[in-house]
Amino acid sequence: MACREEMLSNDYMEILLDYAQPYIDESFPISCYEVIDDQFVVLLVERNLLPPISISSLTYTAIPKLYGLMQETPVPEVTPMQNFNSLSLVKSGILQVQRPPLSLTGRGVAIGFVDTGIRYDLPVFRREDGTSRILAIWDQTIQDGTPPEGFSYGTLYTNEQINEALQSDDPLSIVPSTDTIGHGTSMASVAAGSNVNSGLTFLGAAPDADIVVVKCREAKQYLRDYYFIPEGVPAYSATDIAMAVKYLDSFAIVGSRPVVICIGLGTNWGDHAGNSILARYLNRIAQKRSRVVIVCGGNEGNAEHHYGSSVTMSSRSVVEVVEVRVAEEEVGFVMELWGSPPNLFSVSIRSPGGEVIPAIDFRSRTTRNFSFIYERTKVTVDHVLVEQGTGEEIVVFRFEVPTPGVWTFNITIEGDSDYSDINLWLPITQFLKGNTHFLRSTPYTTLTEPSMAQYVITPSTYDDSNDSFYIESGRGFVRGREAKPDFAAPGVNVSTVLGEQTGSSISAAITAGGSAQFMQWAVVEGNDPLVQTTQIKTYFIRGARRNSDTLYPNRSWGYGQLDLERTFAIIAGTVGG
Repeated sequence: MACREEMLSNDYMEILLDYAQPYIDESFPISCYEVIDDQFVVLLVERNLLPPISISSLTYTAIPKLYGLMQETPVPEVTPMQNFNSLSLVKSGILQVQRPPLSLTGRGVAIGFVDTGIRYDLPVFRREDGTSRILAIWDQTIQDGTPPEGFSYGTLYTNEQINEALQSDDPLSIVPSTDTIGHGTSMASVAAGSNVNSGLTFLGAAPDADIVVVKCREAKQYLRDYYFIPEGVPAYSATDIAMAVKYLDSFAIVGSRPVVICIGLGTNWGDHAGNSILARYLNRIAQKRSRVVIVCGGNEGNAEHHYGSSVTMSSRSVVEVVEVRVAEEEVGFVMELWGSPPNLFSVSIRSPGGEVIPAIDFRSRTTRNFSFIYERTKVTVDHVLVEQGTGEEIVVFRFEVPTPGVWTFNITIEGDSDYSDINLWLPITQFLKGNTHFLRSTPYTTLTEPSMAQYVITPSTYDDSNDSFYIESGRGFVRGREAKPDFAAPGVNVSTVLGEQTGSSISAAITAGGSAQFMQWAVVEGNDPLVQTTQIKTYFIRGARRNSDTLYPNRSWGYGQLDLERTFAIIAGTVGG
């Protein structure tokens, strides 16, 4: 039941749900729906038929989360390269296995990117004969063309059209899709760029791999307003990301053409245990043969946006005090509190001016709205006693025009268990206008969603120039203490076609290129033709370099540093594990 206009219009709300037939009938006022797969569906409903967004009127999982870019300073223009630095490829063991006898360059493998698009005209994405290695571009932002089969919006540009554009004096008149931000282009160049006919001393991890690109459209304005996304900051909806992954998955031919899917986006909203609908969908794709899914771990490790505590229950009622300093320029933010069962939680809030919201009674499942006498701030509080994906208690605070200064949250925990875990997350850095942060924070469990998904590959980030951990990199573990990240990959001042770039999305791109190399050996060359994400993750973990002074798995380093050369040496039996 395709719904082109509804997917594009801000007048229609997107509701992301587990696929269930009862939702798709006359009892629910849907206009149309888009099926992601046999488990997940996007419903489109006129906003004027529904109350304002709230958990009580929908459900927590039904409200699409918004994701941001995970690179420090993406730029849209090519920067002249004085000296290409191949150290990141050497430290990852990637350059070594590009050479004989393995000669792994990603041949026969497709790498797919869900991002800001690609500068398809750049020579680093072409073959020796000048034709493009880009198999297709699905631009979700352009609506005057034909979308891919089975999809209702955006425009598909094929390899033939891209090659026609490259022969033209005005390529954008034929294929008008481009990357004005630069994030997707820099990732694609790191993973799959080449120096063929480019005149640049540049090389990516898998220079012979094919490329598939989805230029993700930015989220609808009503979602940006709900989450207080600052003007001009790119933000992408879980619905569009899921549709993009569905499209990239269609390029896989089991046992013949493998697909590597690379996602350089992340968010702090979610349970940080891999149970969001997007994370669960990525898990389904990652478990398929001839697929690899890589998700960056984010840059939130040093942002002071996570408060975590394992509270000892010295009595049946304990109060935990959490303080948030709100910046002067902040216009609003959404913060989440997650608490472990079987204990119950209540929260009172004290404003910087001293006004107090008494302990909020969560027995009512309605959305609660609060205002203040002397301050303009409005606080909306939503609560779920048993959240669908985790079974945990969640409280969502939405602050509108928050007064600058220190806000105090007195969290009362009641129950008879020995301890209780509580976690609070503020939005990712770019979704805040100022330096809003917890006064007492922890750098751990700061990997962004959906990198917490169990079966995807999640690299953290390190600086290959001195082997130091990148201080901004997200860190583990997953809530519930599952080991994440899986390993660390270079991501600081890495050479891209747009100049040196830093961020966890770069680490994901290097890992994606290395995965394409491995897929060439395993699938294209027939050494392990039915391989999938979990097996490749294990191969990479076995080959990772580890320091004898460090305990593994590690919250920062996972199981060590990515080293493809060592991985193949272990497979060959020339070195020990």
